[in-house]
Amino acid sequence: MRHRKKFNHLGRKSAHRKAMLANMASSLIMHKRIKTTVAKAKALRMYVEPLITKSKEDSTAQRRVVFGYLNDKYAVSELFREVAGKIGDRPGGYTRILKLGNRLGDNAEMCYIELVDYNENMLSSSKPSAEKKTRRRRRKSSVAAVETAVVETEGTTEAPEAKVAEESKEASTDEESTKE
Repeated sequence: MRHRKKFNHLGRKSAHRKAMLANMASSLIMHKRIKTTVAKAKALRMYVEPLITKSKEDSTAQRRVVFGYLNDKYAVSELFREVAGKIGDRPGGYTRILKLGNRLGDNAEMCYIELVDYNENMLSSSKPSAEKKTRRRRRKSSVAAVETAVVETEGTTEAPEAKVAEESKEASTDEESTKE
């Protein structure tokens, strides 16, 4: 039975796959963003996120465990110094996949995979959305009809809906006559 054997083999033998994922993880840690196919990016996300979680605790034992995966001492030192300090409070979800479209040669679906806290464009674009947005105003003819209906209903006790409907009908007939 093949229960719980669901990860993507990427069409490679295990040694080739492990070496490729280690190299891609080192490149992601060093450059903070790499361009690859969607299938490789999803496999890399499963490979690198536990390593980033291990980097939150800076001990010799954790460094040796991560070095066993990456086999690159510069990437390990970058991970434990720079990356771990920036993502220390984040509870997972350290990478983001941005789809780009298809590659020209073989029509493979391409994407960027990046570390979330290092994309300056995304971080700066989230701040302006918190500002208060202004509301749009209605057209002048409908505003005038409502204002006159409110003024008339203050003096009388008749149904205001009927007067508003009459005013809007008059306003629409006035607009039609001006168009002709």
